[in-house]
Amino acid sequence: MSRFRINKNFIDKTFSIVANILLQIIPITSREKEAFAYYRDGMLAQSEGNYAEALHNYYEAMRLKIDPYDRSYILYNIGFIHTRNREHTKALEYYFRALERNPFLPQAFNKMVVICHYVTPTLPAWVSSFYEVWCSSYFHPVHLFLL
Repeated sequence: MSRFRINKNFIDKTFSIVANILLQIIPITSREKEAFAYYRDGMLAQSEGNYAEALHNYYEAMRLKIDPYDRSYILYNIGFIHTRNREHTKALEYYFRALERNPFLPQAFNKMVVICHYVTPTLPAWVSSFYEVWCSSYFHPVHLFLL
């Protein structure tokens, strides 16, 4: 089971306290509670820059989580960490898997396009074709935020 940690700033402390209270009073299974605790610890480790620990927690949350909508956010965060580590092909795979589970996840589309825009020559063919379709659409990468 994941460990309980509280960040130093007021907002993070408040979120941690409220999340722990909700975990105790909301009628969900212990498996769901454990998955949420891993996800929360993963987000905290990610915000601290401890990507190895964050990945471990996200993988544990994925093992326990069943809901595809919830899994899409976990997959997105895993992709985000791979993006930060400049593992672009891995990141694109996780963003794509997140979009398979939740097609209304614009931040995943955004990250995919930004990666494609900057490293297109070194990416697999399926990514390049995705990039071409995206560029011809309304959401051109020029209008999107950078990494």
